[in-house]
Amino acid sequence: MRNETIAIHAGYEPEATTHAVAVPIYQTAAYAFDSADHGAALFNLEAEGFRYSRIANPTSAVLEKRIAQLEGGVGALAVATGQAALHFAFVNVADHGGNIVSMPQLYGTTHTLLSHILPRQGITGRFAESDKPEAVEKLIDENTRAVFAETIGNPAGNVCDIEALAKVAHAHGVPLIVDNTVATPILLKPFDYGADIAVHSLTKFLGGHGTTLGGAIVDSGNFPWAKHADRFPAYNKPDASYHGLVYAERFGRTAYIERARSVYQRTMGSVLSPFNAFLLLQGIETVALRMERHVENARKVAEFLRKDPRVAWVNYTGFPDSPYYPLVQKYLDGNASSLFTFGIKGGMEAGKSFYDALKLITRLVNIGDAKSLACHPASTTHRQMSAEQQRVAGVLPETIRLSIGIEHVSDIIEDIDQALDKACRAARLEAAE
Repeated sequence: MRNETIAIHAGYEPEATTHAVAVPIYQTAAYAFDSADHGAALFNLEAEGFRYSRIANPTSAVLEKRIAQLEGGVGALAVATGQAALHFAFVNVADHGGNIVSMPQLYGTTHTLLSHILPRQGITGRFAESDKPEAVEKLIDENTRAVFAETIGNPAGNVCDIEALAKVAHAHGVPLIVDNTVATPILLKPFDYGADIAVHSLTKFLGGHGTTLGGAIVDSGNFPWAKHADRFPAYNKPDASYHGLVYAERFGRTAYIERARSVYQRTMGSVLSPFNAFLLLQGIETVALRMERHVENARKVAEFLRKDPRVAWVNYTGFPDSPYYPLVQKYLDGNASSLFTFGIKGGMEAGKSFYDALKLITRLVNIGDAKSLACHPASTTHRQMSAEQQRVAGVLPETIRLSIGIEHVSDIIEDIDQALDKACRAARLEAAE
């Protein structure tokens, strides 16, 4: 397949590139240089352009540009998965050691990254008692390198007070990193409220079809790395691997994202393939329309569940009695997420019976698909966590997480209704025995 064909269909803009890549000929792993000096300038980060597809390529560059524009940032880096994006986002601020202070309501694999994997690399994850700014501030010390939050927790559904968290982080001279996967820039632009770095699993709502893995880091360009030179020496002291380059001096507002690409993408190689970038770009074309349907369908499903006597509880932030309802109004313009949880009367066994009886709704651990999806977090996404860690993260033994899709809402509700019937019937039979 010709490289130029992929690029054009992905919205490739030749005028925005350098001479060396304006007319790519074949799908390629590397790019030709005009001269020895041109190649040296590219590798010394003195000239813009493409040199090797592990570092950047024209199709992924278009994806990065569009994600940065959606979030209102100065630049983005597309990588292989959302977890790779989180890994790069954390080490890019803490590779000289230190700690990351986080909310307790996290996706299970992110919790594992902070609690088990990064500590082996000299980076400690600290988990606040709650998502309240005052709980976070208690854990910040001279070794803290960032505050981290999911703008909407998965699966807890909690909505973080981004503006208050940003003020706390900035008062201590550290950036606020947020995972904006569930909200997407369509519902929430965290940079408008002081967040410094946004991370996405593009696999979810932005891609939208559950077919393509991808992740992204977006840089707001607003954190003053040079002002906090002692805490962030990687941005303010010469980098020996680039002949003494100082990132804060050379790149200014784009220092964070340029370092992520040049240091981590180049050496760690969590590369997003150009074809995946092309597929994700197609998904982004419809994300605004899909998010409207996701949100509206979820509201109707949550209302159905709350009125149903077979259901014990529904954790949906769109209800006025939710503790997060005011934050939904402030940050999401009243549009509660299509990701929420509920529990069936009868506990875990009834929940499992319900889960097994689903027909239209697919049983898998992804979210943000055009299709409606269901998950039992305690036995899957959060299985590595202790019972207490699960509870704090918003996961109970009976919890069912729903990611409501864009099918006709009557079909979604009909499937839930029949599954509830089967779960209740199974519970009655068990009781009779």
